[in-house]
Amino acid sequence: MTRPRFLPDNFTLMLIVSVVLASLLPCQGQVAVGFNQLTNLAIGLLFFLHGAKLSREAALAGLTHWRLHLTVLAATFAIFPILGLVLRPVLEPMVTPALYLGFLYICVLPSTVQSSIAFTSVAHGNIPAAVCAASASSIIGIFITPLMVGLLIMPHSGAGVVDSGSAVLQIIMLLLVPFILGQIARRWIYGWIQRHPIAVKVVDQGSILLVVYTAFSEAVVEGLWHQLPLPALLGVCVISAILLAIMMLLTTYGSRLMGFNKEDEITIVFCGSKKSMASGIPMAKVLFAGHPIGMLVLPLMLFHQLQLMVCAVLAQRYANRLKHVASDRAID
Repeated sequence: MTRPRFLPDNFTLMLIVSVVLASLLPCQGQVAVGFNQLTNLAIGLLFFLHGAKLSREAALAGLTHWRLHLTVLAATFAIFPILGLVLRPVLEPMVTPALYLGFLYICVLPSTVQSSIAFTSVAHGNIPAAVCAASASSIIGIFITPLMVGLLIMPHSGAGVVDSGSAVLQIIMLLLVPFILGQIARRWIYGWIQRHPIAVKVVDQGSILLVVYTAFSEAVVEGLWHQLPLPALLGVCVISAILLAIMMLLTTYGSRLMGFNKEDEITIVFCGSKKSMASGIPMAKVLFAGHPIGMLVLPLMLFHQLQLMVCAVLAQRYANRLKHVASDRAID
C-alpha cells in the first residue's frame, strides 16, 4: 500500500504522539524522576553511537578545508544569533516573549550532524568536509552555546544567571564524554553498528522522543497549553519558515560570492542553515534546570521538522541538477 503523500514521516508522527501523550498523561513526581534518569542514559547512548559512527579518516580528510569550516561556524554561531536579535521587533509580536526566547535559543545551537551529512551525500556535496564541519559544530557548541545562552537569553528568561562553567561541565559529561568513548570503542563496535542499523535508529529516535515526552510533561503540569494561544502557535510556524528561508538564502548566495564550488556550496547550505534538536533539548534540560522547558523547545521541534522537509526537497533538486549537467556534458 502506497503511503499518502500528505502523511508526515514516522518520526514526525511519533513526535506528535509524544506531545499528545504528555498532554493527556504527563509523568509527575517519582515517575518523572525515573523518566529523567532514563532520558539521560538514552542521550548518553545516543552520543556514544554518534562517536562510534564517525570515521576519523573522513573527518581528517575534511580538516584541511578551513575556509569552508569557518564559514559554517560563522553562519551557525554568529549570523544566526545576530539575525535572532535584529529581527526581535518583528518576531516577538508574532509570538509570546517565552516563544521568542525559544527562537533565540535555536539561534545559538550547533548544527545537526547526521542529517547534515545525509543531505550533503544525497545532493552530491563535499561529504568529508560535511563530516568535519558538522562534527566540529556539535563539539564546539558544547562550549559556545552555554556562554551565549548566559549572555543573550538568561537575562530575559526569568531563570536567573546561568553558571556557564557548571553547565558546560554537565553538558560535557552528558554529550562529549559518551561521544569520545564511542570514538575509542569504534574499532570494536563499528561492525556491529553497520549490521544493526535498526537498533541504532531506535536509540537515535527513541532518546529524542523520551526527552520530548519528559520536557512536555513538565510543561503541561506547569500549564503550558493554557499559556499558549493559537495565534502564537501559528506565529511559531511562520517564524520558523522565515528564519530557515533567510539562512538558506544567505548560505547559498554567500558561498557563491565567496567563490566556493558547487560541492562546497551544498555542504555550507546543509551544515550552516540547520540546528540540532538532538543536542538542543538535552542542553536545555541542563541550562534551564528547575524551569519548565516545554515552551522553550517547542519552536526548536517545529523548526527541526521544517528544516528536514525543506532540506529533503532541496537535496533532491541539487542531485537532479547535477545529473542534468553530467548528461549535457556527455551529449557534448
